[in-house]
Amino acid sequence: MHDRCLKAWVTGRVQGVGFRAATRDQALTAGMTGYARNLPDGRVEVLLCGESSAVDRVVRWLWQGPPASRVTHVECEQTEDPPPGTFELG
Repeated sequence: MHDRCLKAWVTGRVQGVGFRAATRDQALTAGMTGYARNLPDGRVEVLLCGESSAVDRVVRWLWQGPPASRVTHVECEQTEDPPPGTFELG
């Protein structure tokens, strides 16, 4: 069940450092669906759909990211996008 879906845009050194795969691992461990994809401007866009507490936990993790990343900003907004059935990398 998906209590809520949230989109996040992560800024910093977040491409080419395993950020998307690490985000997928965090989301799947928390039982969420969504996606993580690189954007042309160097950010990573993340859709997180799941229980509210799990979404909050992964958003907090986005501020840290995997060891090779350097996150400078995370912008979030609620979304009504239909949740995907799995967690996809784009």
